[in-house]
Amino acid sequence: MASIRRIREGVVSQDTPAVEVVRGFLDRIHAQNASLGAFITVLDNSALERAEQIDAEAREGRPLGPLAGVPFAVKDNICAKGVQTSAGSLLLRGHLPAYDATAVARLQAAGAILVGKTNLDQFGMGSTNENSGYGPVRNPWDARRVPGGSSGGSAAAVAAGLVPAALGSDTGGSIRQPASFCGVVGVKPTYGRVSRSGLVAYASSLDCLGVLAGSAADAAEMLAVMSGHDDLDATSSHREVGDLRPADPAPSDARPLAGRRVGVIAETVGEGVDASVVEALQASAAHLESLGATVEQVHLPSFASGLPAYYVIALSEASSNLSRYDGVRYGQRTQREELREMMRASRHGGLGAEVQRRILMGTYALSAGYYDAFYLRAQQVRTLVTRELQQALRRCDVLLSPAAPTPAYELGQTAEDPLAMYKGDMMTVNINLAGLPAVTVPCGWAAAGGEGGANAQAPLPIGMQLIGRPFSEASLLQLAHVFELTNPERARHTLPDAGR
Repeated sequence: MASIRRIREGVVSQDTPAVEVVRGFLDRIHAQNASLGAFITVLDNSALERAEQIDAEAREGRPLGPLAGVPFAVKDNICAKGVQTSAGSLLLRGHLPAYDATAVARLQAAGAILVGKTNLDQFGMGSTNENSGYGPVRNPWDARRVPGGSSGGSAAAVAAGLVPAALGSDTGGSIRQPASFCGVVGVKPTYGRVSRSGLVAYASSLDCLGVLAGSAADAAEMLAVMSGHDDLDATSSHREVGDLRPADPAPSDARPLAGRRVGVIAETVGEGVDASVVEALQASAAHLESLGATVEQVHLPSFASGLPAYYVIALSEASSNLSRYDGVRYGQRTQREELREMMRASRHGGLGAEVQRRILMGTYALSAGYYDAFYLRAQQVRTLVTRELQQALRRCDVLLSPAAPTPAYELGQTAEDPLAMYKGDMMTVNINLAGLPAVTVPCGWAAAGGEGGANAQAPLPIGMQLIGRPFSEASLLQLAHVFELTNPERARHTLPDAGR
């Protein structure tokens, strides 16, 4: 599959018209989506109509946007005007937003073409993409395994070559963990870098819009357009975005990362982390060191406390945000004679078990007599975790950790043990608590079942997580780009039939 830049060049020159590009991707979607389950909605007609318009503008010699003719997909908890936005829940089936999310509007204004909405865990609540009202998503590398979640549909679509890039949302790792499981690049920007206007809220102080793509360069092309202040989101930053696109290192430069200091988080390579993940991370750290970076180990004593604090905060905010889905204000209505019974029946029929579990836990944490013991304590831990990360980033330019403690789970593996699924977020949630940017990059492999070995069948991707200072997306993407270009394993992180 061609890069975003090459797709645009072909559209501008009309060597590869936008209609041809879009039709090719739509054909791949229709050929594979029945087995993958990555898309909930596919927009054949509107995508081809927009492609025809862009081709006409190109033939007339009119200036085209930086993403002209580039197909993209959007996670189905991000609004697109007139297109069903269900958040993966049957409660919102048939909901047609009257406006575009700001990120979607900016991408379309830049010439990108929306080809569909991707599957997800309901309301972003899950780490496996098995908690969708529209069925599970399967990992393109091994259909017996999950793609991660909750942006699993977007990750699977990019990994399978169904789109060059897709939007996701990240509340506690929902872009970075599926990027690791599917062997693609996932970018969670600084909180406030990308407008949340048009995102179905899960936990408002943690939610971020980001992007999944086949490379750091492609992710940068998308993020550069999406980013910037938005009057529709009071939490969006006024900080100048700048040029996020990474540059290729000079061929003669054997140490392109000289002067960069990388801190490996010690608490992320210990107990509970799969041996293949530790091995891949150590090899990646050694590779960064060979490129001139100084690599050292850093300790974050409160790192493990972030996971329970995150779940208290996230679920408390979710219990408030999801109260609107009652069959009166939003959502499918189940008719009953009494108002309370109607609301109860509508929620029970439309919300999945995992969503109901999280709402109940969040409501409990906020209830009288428990607020100080749970929510207030969690916010205090959040402050502590943030301070430790900030202190480490004053000493190091970048922090390094796995994006997930294991390779992709088997389908159904965590169905009876939700705590095991929650523990899978241990590598990513602290970054949301601190509002920092992070990028997941493919870095290695594990055999099926998580044990390494040269004769293993069905190898599974492993991703590393690069964590930066606030608004350092350009620096993170540059480091990720250099790592990709020099990583001897790079060619293997492409499915044979993905067309790259």
